[in-house]
Amino acid sequence: MDRKVRVRFAPSPTGGLHLGGVRTVLFNYLFAKQSGGDFIVRIEDTDQNRFVEGAEQYIFDTLAWCGLQPDESPAHGGPYAPYRQSERKQNYRKYAEQLVKDGYAYYAFDTTEELEARRKQIPNFQYSHATRMQQQNSLSLDEATAKEKMNGPHVIRIKMPENETVQFTDMIRGEVSFHTSQVDDKVLLKADGMPTYHLAVVVDDYLMKISHAFRGEEWLPSAPVHILLWKWLGWENEMPEWAHLPLILKPDGNGKLSKRDGDRLGFPVFAMDWTDPKTGETTTGFRERGFLPEAFVNLLALLGWNDGTDTELFTLDELVKQFSMSRVHKGGAKFDYEKAKWFNHEWIRRLPASALRPAVSELLQHAGIQLADGNLLDKVIELVKDRCTLLPDFIQQAGFFFQSPAEIDTAAIKPKWDESKNLFFTELVRAYQLCGFWDAAELEKEFKELAAVNKLKPGELMLPLRIMLVGGKFGPGVFDIAGLIGKAETIRRMEHVLGLLV
Repeated sequence: MDRKVRVRFAPSPTGGLHLGGVRTVLFNYLFAKQSGGDFIVRIEDTDQNRFVEGAEQYIFDTLAWCGLQPDESPAHGGPYAPYRQSERKQNYRKYAEQLVKDGYAYYAFDTTEELEARRKQIPNFQYSHATRMQQQNSLSLDEATAKEKMNGPHVIRIKMPENETVQFTDMIRGEVSFHTSQVDDKVLLKADGMPTYHLAVVVDDYLMKISHAFRGEEWLPSAPVHILLWKWLGWENEMPEWAHLPLILKPDGNGKLSKRDGDRLGFPVFAMDWTDPKTGETTTGFRERGFLPEAFVNLLALLGWNDGTDTELFTLDELVKQFSMSRVHKGGAKFDYEKAKWFNHEWIRRLPASALRPAVSELLQHAGIQLADGNLLDKVIELVKDRCTLLPDFIQQAGFFFQSPAEIDTAAIKPKWDESKNLFFTELVRAYQLCGFWDAAELEKEFKELAAVNKLKPGELMLPLRIMLVGGKFGPGVFDIAGLIGKAETIRRMEHVLGLLV
C-alpha cells in the first residue's frame, strides 16, 4: 500500500524569501494537494548565529499572500509538533551517538583556530578520509586522550566511506550517483548540542513521515550524506523520494539569480518587502512592486515547468490539477522580468473589478486621492485595467477620474493651437452645457458634428480634449472619461485649460 503523501518546506529564518524559495513551496504544495496529501512547513533554525528576528513571520506572511497555506507548521500546529528544530534539540543527540556507536561517525575535538591553521597550510582543505587521521578526533587519538577531551567542546562528524558509490533515483534527474571519496566528513552535531542541517533534516523527515523531499539542486552534493544517514540509521525503507529542482538563473542564464542581480538590474527577487533588522535596509518585493499573488504564483510555476501545451495562464486550482513532477525541467530556468510583468498584466485584465478594488483603492488613497463613490471606482477599474501592467499604474490611469489633474501638459497643445480650435472648444463647452444627456456615445456624436460644422478634423481635436480632461497623453477613450467624471467636472476642466491657453 502506498504511503500518504507528506511533503515539507524547511526554510532557515535568515532573511527575505527569495522567489526560488517560493517556487519550492509551490511545487511542494501542488504535489501534495494533487495527491490529497499534507504540506508541512518546518523551520530549520539550528544555526542560531544566522537567526534573524522577524524572518519566520515573514515566511508565513509570504505564504499567506500567495495562498499557499501549510497543513502543519509552527503557526498552524499539527500532530508532529514542535515544527521548529530549535525546539526539537533533545531529539538529535541520541541519533548522532548511535551513529558513533555503530562506527558511522566519530567525535572531533579540533578547535576553530586549529582548523583555520590547517586551511592556511593546505589549499582547499577538507576534513575527510584523507586528513581525518592527522586531526584531533576519536579515530586518531588513543582512547584515554579521547575520553579526556570528551569533557571539553566537541562535535560529531559523519565517517564517510573511502571508496563507495552512493546511488539514488531523482524524480527529475533519473539515476544519480556520487563517489564517497569526493565528500567530506560533515559535522552532524555541533559543540552546542544543536544538529547541523544534515542530521536534522534526516531525523525530522523520518519522525514526521515525509514521503517526498523536494529542494533546490544546490543541495545535490549533500544527497550522499543524507542517503547514507537514512541507511545507517536503519530507515532506508522509509526514505522519501527525492527531487532536486532546477535553479532559477540570471536573465542572461549565467549563474543563479541573486538579490544582488535584482538590485543591479532593477527588479525584485523577494516575494514581499524585507527590511533587515540589523541594517534597516529594505529590499523591495514583488507584492510592493505591484504584482498580484495570482500572477506571482503563475509565473513561478512556469519557471522550470510546463504542462506540455502552450497554455501559460493558470489559476492555483488549475495548477493543482495539471502539475506533474515528470514535466519539471532538469536545466535551470532564466528569469525574465518583462515576462513576469506580462503575467501580471494578463492577470489584471483577467480579474474582475471587485477582485482588484481593495488593492487599487488602497493605492489611490495612499496617493492622496479621495474616493467618494465605490461604484465609480469599479467602473473606472474595468475601463482602465487593460492599460495597467503593475498595480501602481492605476494611480496614473485612474486617479484623474476622482480629482482634477495637478499638472496639465499644455506644451503638447500649444504648437498646433490656433483661433479656430479655441473657437471650437468654446462652442463645445456651450454645447455640452446645453446637453440634456450625458453618455459617451452622445458626447462623441456632438463633438464630431461640431467639428464638421467648423470644418476641422476630429483627429486634431482629440489630443487637446484628452489633455483638458486627463492632463497628459494617456488614459482610455476620452468620451468614456467625460461620461464617468460627469457634466459639471468635464466642463470645469475644459474651461480651466482654455484659460491657460489664452
